[in-house]
Amino acid sequence: MSDSAENNIEIWKIKKLIKALELARGNGTSMISLIMPPKSQISLTQKLLTEEYGTASNIKSRVNRLSVLSAITSTQQKLKLYNSVPKNGLVIYCGDVITEDGKEKKLNIDFEPFKPINTSLYLCDNKFHVEALSELLEDDDRFGFIIMDGNGALFGAVTGNTREVLHKFTVDLPKKHGRGGQSAVRFSRLREEKRHNYVRKVAEVAVQNFITADKVNVKGLILAGSADFKTELSKSDLFDLRLQQKVIKIVDISYGGENGFNQAIELSAETLANVKFVQEKKLLNDYFDEISQDTGKFCYGIEDTLKALDLGACEIVIVYENLNIIRYTFKNSEGDEVVVHANPELPDKSYMLDKATGTEMETVKEEIFLEWLAENYKSFGANLEFVTDRSSEGAQFVQGFGGIGAMLRYKVNFDALVDESDEDEYYDDNSDDDFI
Repeated sequence: MSDSAENNIEIWKIKKLIKALELARGNGTSMISLIMPPKSQISLTQKLLTEEYGTASNIKSRVNRLSVLSAITSTQQKLKLYNSVPKNGLVIYCGDVITEDGKEKKLNIDFEPFKPINTSLYLCDNKFHVEALSELLEDDDRFGFIIMDGNGALFGAVTGNTREVLHKFTVDLPKKHGRGGQSAVRFSRLREEKRHNYVRKVAEVAVQNFITADKVNVKGLILAGSADFKTELSKSDLFDLRLQQKVIKIVDISYGGENGFNQAIELSAETLANVKFVQEKKLLNDYFDEISQDTGKFCYGIEDTLKALDLGACEIVIVYENLNIIRYTFKNSEGDEVVVHANPELPDKSYMLDKATGTEMETVKEEIFLEWLAENYKSFGANLEFVTDRSSEGAQFVQGFGGIGAMLRYKVNFDALVDESDEDEYYDDNSDDDFI
């Protein structure tokens, strides 16, 4: 599975966490937000918490004092689980949270972010501070730039707000001139030869910078320049086909070198921002193509997608990032576990009833389906892609196909697929239309 798809899943998890933490509220100032960047010292943070404990002992309100001391102790306990700060840093949230029914519940969360977090934070407040987590959501796709003009070439890369120059070289190309006679043909030939060698060198250096271990290391390539070299390069047989396929924009700029690099970044900003949007459209169009061609290598709706997952048939599971489905695990009168997926806002709760007795089954577990899927998709040998409903394709996928489906490795005949399990019996009473 690509790093980009992995990151998208991690970003989705962080978004969900931010949403949950933002809503959490406590009594008094007993909610601790602690963020330690890479290479921080655990011992120094433990020392800070010990000092905070001493200060908090003087809080006049008994209830608030006990809550704060409890949160500091929980944070210290979490820190003891780590010998050193993980390579990407450490994030801890501890405190007493008031639940919907007015009760207090301890919330203790600790995790290593999926990429380095550069913020240092310690706050004790009546809410959790999640602003720093937003830097984890910033786009970290890497784009390559090749800036070419008559004086030389520059190779650069842009990741988020960071730009770096990877390589540059100058070139001395003969100019056009008006000499007549026999020399004109010779000069023209020499000039063409030098231009050809220049394009060849750029193509070779591009491979050195943008291909690592036989794989392109950038999301897309932008070719820029003031002359027609960039167009020549894009069409040249010398230009590696893998890189050619990654060209997302060709821009005209007034300068070469670093000034040209800055100008090229400005001119292609919109294209870079649209890359995720374009990828989503392409993924969904590929999916709709499978359906329109009736290849049988697709499925939609939660029931068929789960059957295909069980078969190991799913190549890519596509799911709407805000799909509101709960995965319930019940125990029936015979002691067997029954798994049901349903919309929590569904007024008809017949899926909770035991088929044999007609009484409500015991709830063993209740979890958000998307969280279960994000944790388990790999065990089914599938890839997972989240989509939004912001594009017309995304909206169609959510409204027309229930917001979940998959592209399959091989054709599956769902009508002929008779599953004897209890789980399937419960699905029969709850078609996708009821759920979504």
